Amino acid sequence: MASDIAWDKQGSLPVDDNWRRASELLDSAGIHLGGYRPWDMRVHHPDTFDRILSRGSLGLGESYVDGWWDCDQLDEFITRILRARLDEQVGRAGWLWASLKARLTNLQSQQRAWQVGQLHYDLGNDLYEAMLDPSMAYSCAYWPVAQTLGQAQEAKLDLICQKLQLQPGMTLLDIGCGWGSLMLFAARHYRVECVGLTVSREQARLGMEKARDLPVRFELSDYRQFNPQGEQRFDRVASVGMFEHVGHKNYRTYFDMVRRSLRDDGLFLLHTIGKNRAGAGIDPWIEKYIFPNGVLPSASEIAFYSEDTFVLEDWHNFGEDYDKTLMAWHARFEAAWPELKAHYGERFYRMWRYYLLCCAGTFRARDNQLWQVVLSPRGHAGGYRRPLM
Repeated sequence: MASDIAWDKQGSLPVDDNWRRASELLDSAGIHLGGYRPWDMRVHHPDTFDRILSRGSLGLGESYVDGWWDCDQLDEFITRILRARLDEQVGRAGWLWASLKARLTNLQSQQRAWQVGQLHYDLGNDLYEAMLDPSMAYSCAYWPVAQTLGQAQEAKLDLICQKLQLQPGMTLLDIGCGWGSLMLFAARHYRVECVGLTVSREQARLGMEKARDLPVRFELSDYRQFNPQGEQRFDRVASVGMFEHVGHKNYRTYFDMVRRSLRDDGLFLLHTIGKNRAGAGIDPWIEKYIFPNGVLPSASEIAFYSEDTFVLEDWHNFGEDYDKTLMAWHARFEAAWPELKAHYGERFYRMWRYYLLCCAGTFRARDNQLWQVVLSPRGHAGGYRRPLM
C-alpha cells in the first residue's frame, strides 16, 4: 500500500499539514516516521494521520488493525507516546465524550453486565489456555523473584492468600473469579471453602472441570444478584481484576454487597487496575474492542466509595509488574498463533497484538497502575501487617 502515498521530492514525507504535524509530535516522543528503530512508525496509507489526529486513540488503534501502519515494538511506541503526553494533545474530543458517557450513563447496569462475558471472556478457552499460565490467572502477576509467568502468578495468588490471612476451614468469596485460579490455589494450599462469581459461561464451565473434588463452587451471577439479604457471610472476600467492570454509578452498590457478605471480623482484598486521576475514563479503543463498558477507578474514588463501610488497612502498588505480565502473555500468544489462526483470523491477530502490547506500554509509562487494597469492616483487631514477600 506504500506505493499509493504521494511522497515529496526528497522521498520522505507526503506534503500534507497533518503529516507534518504528526511528524513533529512523534519526533517530540523520540519516534521517527519510516525510521529503523523498533519503536519507529511505518505508514502504509495516506489517510493514516487524518484518522489519528481526528479520532485520537480510537483512530490509532483502528488504523493499526486495518493495516494502515506498523511498528515492530508497539509496547515501546505506546510508552513513548504516553511519556510525551501526546494523548493529551490529540483527539481529546473522543476521550472527553467517553468520560462524559461513563459519568452520565450506567454502562455497567445489570443488563449490560453480561456483555463483557460474552464478548471477551467467552471468546474461546483455547485462546486463554494458550496465552495464560497453567493456573489460568488473567490478572497482573507478581514478579519480585519469579523467573517465569507461572511462578509469578503463583506468587501473586499466594500473596493474596497471605494478605487475607487465610486459615484452614475459612470460607472465601471470590467476586469475578475467572477460571478459578485463586479459589483452586486457596482450596489446595490453605484448605478453605470457596464460592466464585462470574458472568462468563465458558469460565464457569472450564473452572468447574478444574475444581474436580475441591470445595469450590462457581455461580454464574452478577455481583448485584448475589446474597441480596446478606444471609451468607464469608470469612474473607477477594475481587481480582473485576472492579474494572463495575463503574462509577455502581461503586457504592458494589462495596455494600461486599460488606453484607463479609463477617464483621473479616478481610476484603481488592485487586484492580487504576488510573492516576479521577474522571480519566478508559481508553476508547480498549472500551470498544476489548472490554466493553469498562472503566478504571482512581485512588480517590476507591477511598471515597468505600469509606462508609470499610477501614482501609493496606494499599500496595505494583503496576510495573503488569508490564512484564502482558509481555509474557504476548510471547505465549505469538508462540501459539500458528495453531490459533485458523480459528481467529488475521484481523483478530492484529487486534489482540495491539491490545496486549498497548496495555504493556501504558503500565511501563506509569499511566496505569495496579493496586491491591486490603479493607476491613471495623478495623482489623490488633492492627494489620502486610506479609513480607
